[in-house]
This record gives sequence, structure tokens and C-alpha cells, in this order.
Amino acid sequence: MPSRSDVITPALLREWALPVPTGGKEARGTVLVVGGSRFTPGAVLLAGVAALRAGAGVLQLAAAESTAASLSIQVPEALVIGLPETGDGAVRGDPGDLLRGLVTEADVVAVGPGLTDIGATGELLRLVLDAAGRETALVLDAYALGALSHAPDLLAGSGRRVVLTPNLTEARHLLGRDPGDDLDVEAVELAGRYDAVVSLYGHIATSDGRAWREESGDAGLGTSGSGDVRAGLLAGLLSRGADPAQAACWAAFAHAVSGQRLVPRYGRIGFLARELLDEIPYTIATV
Repeated sequence: MPSRSDVITPALLREWALPVPTGGKEARGTVLVVGGSRFTPGAVLLAGVAALRAGAGVLQLAAAESTAASLSIQVPEALVIGLPETGDGAVRGDPGDLLRGLVTEADVVAVGPGLTDIGATGELLRLVLDAAGRETALVLDAYALGALSHAPDLLAGSGRRVVLTPNLTEARHLLGRDPGDDLDVEAVELAGRYDAVVSLYGHIATSDGRAWREESGDAGLGTSGSGDVRAGLLAGLLSRGADPAQAACWAAFAHAVSGQRLVPRYGRIGFLARELLDEIPYTIATV
């Protein structure tokens, strides 16, 4: 039987209003994005800027050391640190104490955008889980989900504030089989299996079986870098104080509606992921 889920509408979100922090940037939290490689620094940039657009107060980027200087110029709002690389340009799994210290101090850590080595990503994920405080929120995306599928007990029973953002390929790895047609059901199964909130193509589920779905997403969101924007958007909402399920629902809506806002200018499938970034604040503000 298909699962029951609530449609994410502006009315639902208005009843589930986002926190509005007062005070300085520290009140809006620190987001740390861990990702990238020599050849994929753009994923970290997209996720990081999306986090700021969603309301994060402080942004830190940890990416392959060969890309750190250019990232610091392209995202002058962020602290950028370079992580050791393999010969192939992937981030190594033993980056040292500097990353551990940043994880310890962050309010939200997003792991995965642009990472390219599954073994090293698994080591990075274990480092993050070891160093993060119990209240630190985590967003796991891309290769971090592949690494999690190889170690499914990492989160089970941990009680951590975690959101997983799989696409269909990543969902297949996490499930150990091809997903069925009812993505509500699959999201609920994944949430229960990994003890996390799951955002699967606009289908949101919690480990206790609550579920929502976003129905306004369009084909244009299936573009390179779009998932990195969504992961960063989620991290930014968590940073400003949203709980994981709330952040996942708001992020799914803001991601989809930001895409809709671009259609009159670029068509249904002509816009770029980076063009979503400037639409995010207005979309959130006008719910």
C-alpha cells in the first residue's frame, strides 16, 4: 500500500514557521561544508553559498587544498581551509586536526558535495561523527551517502540530528535494491533504517514514520549542481534553528519554487544550478 504523506504547501509551512534568530551572525549558526576535489570545487561553492542564502551566519569550507585559494576568492564570505589530496586530486581521509577542530565548533556539518573517493569519504565521515557534538546537525549528501551504505550502523540508534539527501542512485545503494515507484514508502524505509530524516526527490520522512511530499518540482531541477544547492540550503536552515524534518520540508519547497521562478527567463530545462541561489531568500521570505 502507498504510504500517507502530507503535501508541502505554503499554508503548511506558514504553520511551521522557521526560527528568526536575533543578534549577530553567531545567533544564526556556523555551517561547515566538507567536500570537493581538484576537479569538483564548484560543488562546495554551491552548497556553501546556498547555506548563506538560507540564513546561516558563518560559513566555513573545507575542500581539496589545490582549490582552496580560488574558493576563498569566489566565496569571500567564507573561511576556507585546504585538505590534503590523493594523487588523483581527491580529498584524503586523514586530513588532520584542523578539520577535526572545525567540526567540533560547527553547528551544522554538510559532508559530501564534490567528494570523489568512496574509501576516503568513509574515513572523513567517521572523523566527522567522532568529532561532532551530540547537538551538531549533519547533512549527508553524494559520496557521503555511498560511504554510509557501506557502514549502515554508523547512525542507527545514535539519536543524532541527521538529514540524508539521496538521489535515486544513492537510494539504491542505501536500500541495497532498486527503489520502487512509491518514493514515500522508500523514504520512510530509509529513515527508519538509518535513524535519520530523509529527503528523497521531494519525499521527506522521519524515523518515526512521519512523511511529506513536495509536488511542485519540475524537470529543470535535474541539472548538474542542483543537489549541492539543496544540501547547502538544508544546512543553512538547520543552522538558523530549524529542526531536521522542518528544514527538509522547507528546503524541498524552496528548492522547487526557486526553480519555478526561473522558468519564465530560461524555460523549464534551461536554467543553471547557480541561478537557483539568488532566488532562495525571496522564495523563503514570501511563503
